[in-house]
Amino acid sequence: QLQLVESGGGLVQPGGSLRLSCAASGFTLDYYAIGWFRQAPGKEREGVSCINSGDGSTYYADSVKGRFTISRDNAKNTVYLQMNSLKPEDTAVYYCAAAEADIETMTPDGFGSWGQGIQVTVSS
Repeated sequence: QLQLVESGGGLVQPGGSLRLSCAASGFTLDYYAIGWFRQAPGKEREGVSCINSGDGSTYYADSVKGRFTISRDNAKNTVYLQMNSLKPEDTAVYYCAAAEADIETMTPDGFGSWGQGIQVTVSS
């Protein structure tokens, strides 16, 4: 059974860093596009970053460009989201998700498998 598990969230001060991990089981992660989404209270789920399987191309939302970096470690079957210079507006539940086809536009409908989500809170 395909399963994704996020870890690495928590409370951090503005300007701080966190690294989220998305560990896959039941499938080989490098054959899938993997995306990170987030959802803040009262807001729609938004795409944050994605890494494709074919050419390893990446996508970042404008709000996180230059601050977040997505990467994959195929040996560990894990995708990471390094988040630096965190801001209070980055506070949300973060989800990783897998898509069978490479992604050109990050919409939740394009991803068939989801993790349970993990809380990231940026506050002083």
